[in-house]
Amino acid sequence: MTGVVSPSLKEKPPSRRKRRRVPKALIYEMRHGRPIYYRDYEKVLTGELPLEAVMGSSAIQWKIIMVILQFLLQALDLRQYEVATNEVGFRIAPRSWRSLDIAIFDKEAVRPYWREDKWVDVPPLVAIEVDTKASLQHYGDFFSYVLEKTQDLLDAGVRRVIWVSTKDRKVLVAEPEKRWYITSWDDPVEVWDGVEMNLQLLLEQAGVVLEGEAG
Repeated sequence: MTGVVSPSLKEKPPSRRKRRRVPKALIYEMRHGRPIYYRDYEKVLTGELPLEAVMGSSAIQWKIIMVILQFLLQALDLRQYEVATNEVGFRIAPRSWRSLDIAIFDKEAVRPYWREDKWVDVPPLVAIEVDTKASLQHYGDFFSYVLEKTQDLLDAGVRRVIWVSTKDRKVLVAEPEKRWYITSWDDPVEVWDGVEMNLQLLLEQAGVVLEGEAG
């Protein structure tokens, strides 16, 4: 005789693992409602790293940003342009925003935002990025992330995007409706309004000697 198994004795299906909630503080950027987290954010969730460890810049990253920033503050007409830094929050579309290492704005266009505690909606003339703090787990590699973010910025009205890669010491320059190009960072590139930047020269003048260079 075939026995009837009581429902209470049937093997219960394995419960689905609950997805761990990621704190908003670990969101680096947002694209169409999809969060882009800080690099190594998983280690914060497991307690391996504190929050500050993934949000901070590496030594070479912040030094290059500082060198570029100092150069621009001297080279640009600050009566006309505003140079911003410290992960500038730029809202590119509804439910979408990007963080910028350095941004050059038309001063009059961005002036109204100084009175408010919010991200800017007006596109900068130039966005300059040095590496990235973003988690690349959904991109596969750094270059795929760079292409997506660069195109997003251009589509949002940014006139020029400049990326600095410390790993291979290259600079990518992108403008709307023009051919993008990649060059070595000892090759002068125009930042804006006739101002050219030779990153290698700026680093040498700042006394920065990278690995693989003669001291």
